[in-house]
Amino acid sequence: METNQSLKKKMAARHITMIALGGAIGAGLFKGSSSAIVAAGPSVLIAYFIGGIVLYFVMKSLEKLVLSSKNPHGLSGLVQPYLGNHTADFTDWVYWSMWMINIIVEAVAAASFLQLWFANIPTWVFVLIIALLTSLINLFSVALFAETEYWLAFIKISVVILLIIFGVYLVAKQVFNNDLITTFSGMTNHGGFAPHGLKGVINSLLIVIYSYGGSELIAITVSETQDPKRAIPKAIRGVIGRIISFYIIPMFLLLVIYNWQTLAVSSISPFVMVFNKMHIPFAGDIVNLIIILALFSSINSGIYASSRLLFSV
Repeated sequence: METNQSLKKKMAARHITMIALGGAIGAGLFKGSSSAIVAAGPSVLIAYFIGGIVLYFVMKSLEKLVLSSKNPHGLSGLVQPYLGNHTADFTDWVYWSMWMINIIVEAVAAASFLQLWFANIPTWVFVLIIALLTSLINLFSVALFAETEYWLAFIKISVVILLIIFGVYLVAKQVFNNDLITTFSGMTNHGGFAPHGLKGVINSLLIVIYSYGGSELIAITVSETQDPKRAIPKAIRGVIGRIISFYIIPMFLLLVIYNWQTLAVSSISPFVMVFNKMHIPFAGDIVNLIIILALFSSINSGIYASSRLLFSV
């Protein structure tokens, strides 16, 4: 296993923090949350809480590995001292394979969202354009990759914060027009809080855990981070609570504003529904753009991660 001595330390603490935040906030939240609600109903909140606990332990474990490593250099470098070279290599190949599948799936998904605007352009053209753009970003420099991910994460986080602000306003408006009990009773009036029981919560966990994925990417950035033993643990401690909040708070507000069956049968993103309710012009196009950017960010991160994994083998 080679060390990554030739990699340049161009990532600052601010990049690591935003990569960790942005990695967990993607199409799984903006679009995939509807599928989780279909599976579990309002009890999807329990699934997101459980997913948050899993995320907490994964990220805290990563923090401990970085702090205890004498010379951290990527995912395999963190694993190798404890489990040996073969397990470290196996970990790299499994994670690389996951990203290969993810890149393909999300490139096709991004193309399908772009076709909502450009229906006459074939899917493969959009996939090729996305592949070229993300490859060029990664080939140019790690600094460009970090800065691109920083601003893409900033956009995604801003949209989630906007949804929370709009959601709080709409819930407060409902409480003012009706009353507190009537407003929150919608979460239990349509088949109860857990209409599909424990099975529904378990089924939704597959979607929820996938949605939370991405923050662990910062383990790959160790070799290219300035003072990683300070920057990465600081980023981990600062983002865990925020990531969980960015999922649970919007889900709670959505389930108060709309009954879960309305969210489940809707063909549009729950974010679009809230923006439409606030009379935001071009709400559908705005959220469609955000989903495309989220997918682009994930593909960009996937190319970065997979290239570094191959470099370390």
